[in-house]
Amino acid sequence: MSERDIERSEAHVEEERERSARAVRAAVTRPGNAECANCGKPISEARRQAAPFAERCIECQSRHEWKARQYA
Repeated sequence: MSERDIERSEAHVEEERERSARAVRAAVTRPGNAECANCGKPISEARRQAAPFAERCIECQSRHEWKARQYA
């Protein structure tokens, strides 16, 4: 692994940490009927309990992860 690859990897990890921190902060202030950032439908209570930082409903999150795997 080159030094440049390591720097990119470290930058990616830092971006993910910051994104996670923002998601947690948003979850703490989010009202009880949180809406999906993609489709606008309510995020289920079960999903909010399992992943309080979730920004998407389970359907949109699944699509998001599938797309990420396709482009990785």
